[in-house]
Amino acid sequence: MARARVLIIEDDAGVRTAVSEVLDAFGYDSADAPDGQAGLERALGEAFDLVLLDVRMPRMDGHEVMAELRRARPGLPVIFLTARGESEERVRGLRGGADDYVVKPFGAEELMARIEAVLRRSAERPAAGEEVRLEGLVVNLERREVHRHGQESHLITEKEAALLG
Repeated sequence: MARARVLIIEDDAGVRTAVSEVLDAFGYDSADAPDGQAGLERALGEAFDLVLLDVRMPRMDGHEVMAELRRARPGLPVIFLTARGESEERVRGLRGGADDYVVKPFGAEELMARIEAVLRRSAERPAAGEEVRLEGLVVNLERREVHRHGQESHLITEKEAALLG
């Protein structure tokens, strides 16, 4: 079985390194980005199973990254990992599309339990490039194409793809 791949988008190099080491110790592959813009580019350009996302970062904050991720990859699981622990911040993050919200400082075991729970709940989401079949229709969510009985090709909107995913 392939190891799950996690993208860490975090401007603090020490936190990035520590989280990467924890992920490695628990059998995950990790990649990282030092700011929101670089993280968004990586998240959209590579295949990841989950994103850990800080809120306060240079170039693009976590809420902006989240909004773009939800538009482009609505099924990609995202966990906010941030020092911003106020109730209104947690609510904003969760309502903005996060699958979970972890406040720093946190323990390695708690972080891993939350990652495992989000991945478990996300297991039924179609993977990038995966096709969904519905009575004579084949829908490719990544390319947003619909084929009927192997012939016609129609593009669907991001919103329609998100609803199907």
